[in-house]
Amino acid sequence: MTQVALDDMSTALTLADIDSEAMRALLDRYGMQLEFVTADAAIPGSFWGDSEAGLIDDRLLARADTPIHSVLHEACHYICMDTSRRAGLHTNAGGDYAEENGVCYLQILLADQLPDVGRARLMQDMDTWGYSFRLGSTARWFAEDAEDARAWLIDFAIIDTQDQPTWHLRS
Repeated sequence: MTQVALDDMSTALTLADIDSEAMRALLDRYGMQLEFVTADAAIPGSFWGDSEAGLIDDRLLARADTPIHSVLHEACHYICMDTSRRAGLHTNAGGDYAEENGVCYLQILLADQLPDVGRARLMQDMDTWGYSFRLGSTARWFAEDAEDARAWLIDFAIIDTQDQPTWHLRS
């Protein structure tokens, strides 16, 4: 896998910066569809607005300027939510504290599945956007304080004990 240089962190990687077909293939493994919205349109199903990704049913909606961390975060909400919430999904993924941590952990792992992204770049982008972890950075949280998130993902068979995605949704 090619790693993106970490010296230009002023802006987050967007869908325009990567091979969108790689993202489409990753989401397809979870039964999700990536749908592009035109550059001047609001993104339907976006909880945060602006260029942030949206969720409606099994569709992840985004524009070319949507950050990769946003696409992965919303996709991981879909993956990590239970079947009943997934059935009525529109905009607000909901979930509790443990699930949110699982979502953050999983999005970091899935970044390694995308050429030209990788976990180091994704964690930097998460910090730039404003993800907040008590150790002060995403990388420190992931390395030193995310055992509960990892255990949660393993308990629901979303990842295996080697931190590899199982490509299964939480049921």
